[in-house]
Amino acid sequence: MNQGRFVVLASGRGSNFQAIIDRVHDGYINAECSGLITDNPDAYAIKRAHNAGIPAEVVPYRNFPDKIQYENALMEVLARYNPDLVVLAGYMRLLGERIVDAYTGKMMNIHPSLLPAFQGLHAQRQALTYGTKVAGCTVHFVTHDMDAGPVIIQRTVPVLDDDDEETLADRILVEEHQAYAEAIKLFFEKRLRIEGRRVRILPDS
Repeated sequence: MNQGRFVVLASGRGSNFQAIIDRVHDGYINAECSGLITDNPDAYAIKRAHNAGIPAEVVPYRNFPDKIQYENALMEVLARYNPDLVVLAGYMRLLGERIVDAYTGKMMNIHPSLLPAFQGLHAQRQALTYGTKVAGCTVHFVTHDMDAGPVIIQRTVPVLDDDDEETLADRILVEEHQAYAEAIKLFFEKRLRIEGRRVRILPDS
């Protein structure tokens, strides 16, 4: 018997989505991915969902006159799935406070930097411009502020002298695939405890 269900929000190619559902299929994550929701009707993630037999729903942002009405529609779709966890995997829109509040402690995001460094877009470019020797990724709970929620897992990669934005992003992505699956697994095992800004990982019982 699985430990719950989650939905994934994605806007693009869905490589993290694929990595997550692969770990569901091999039993590492003992939970059901019950749906994919995307704001982009051309997202390759939709094909990945269909190939995996996972329902995919498109809520196109451009079909709504403003963000409020878009998020009202998104809330309706989320409510229909009634997920235990909402997973943002390359979802390229900032969610409003009402959605975030509805899923406090039950919504995760992944970002390709060691937060709080290099928030926002083009994190790998920011790391290279700054000249860091180490980069990585962060899985965190979502809060009202962008890329600022309590950190669940971080993984690091070296920044090589000949790196460009693409090579660094590719190296980080390998770690993203592992870190996100681990964070979801821990969530469904009820081993994550939020204490202020800290997330404690409880021992396996």
